[in-house]
Amino acid sequence: MLLSITTWWQHLDSFEKILWGIALAFSSFYLLQSMLSLSGGDTDHADGHADGSAEHDEGMPHQFFTLKNMIAFFTMFGWVGIAAHAGGMSKTATIILALAGGTTIVLLMVLIISNMSRLRHSGTLEIENAINLTGSTYLFIPAKRSGTGKVHIKVQGSLRELPAMTDDETEIATGALIRVQKIINDRILLVTLAENNLSFKI
Repeated sequence: MLLSITTWWQHLDSFEKILWGIALAFSSFYLLQSMLSLSGGDTDHADGHADGSAEHDEGMPHQFFTLKNMIAFFTMFGWVGIAAHAGGMSKTATIILALAGGTTIVLLMVLIISNMSRLRHSGTLEIENAINLTGSTYLFIPAKRSGTGKVHIKVQGSLRELPAMTDDETEIATGALIRVQKIINDRILLVTLAENNLSFKI
């Protein structure tokens, strides 16, 4: 078998040898990288930066030039090049098609990473999004910030139970309708009795 592989290799022209060398080498790197990822030993810090840039919408360049993407690019480049050359295409056409194949796979990877990062980001509560929203008191809220109660409020499409305080002169009873005014210490809602409740009392 080794002899047949050697004979096959010797019959390849220089261009084919380059394509096969790229395809086999980077396919090996890709398999090794995949095994490291599954075992938790992947240390591609550049990809970690890619995730972070996707989450903060800092643009594509940080996501594009990573070790994983480079390996994927040359893996696809090699195999597309081999297929194109075997199909009788010229060297120029083969290289162009191989470059297009490598670029396409990298763009797909960037798109997938970006979408996954946005999904993770959207699931994280941005408490500032609660400002000016209305909800209901779950545990009564003492007057003049003398204590903390809890409210139920729908933020980012989900019903949340969050701590709340008030500057109102009187406590806000359980079940009362409230409106969020601002955020205290990045975690506590400052609320007031909503206008509907005030109108009802009058």
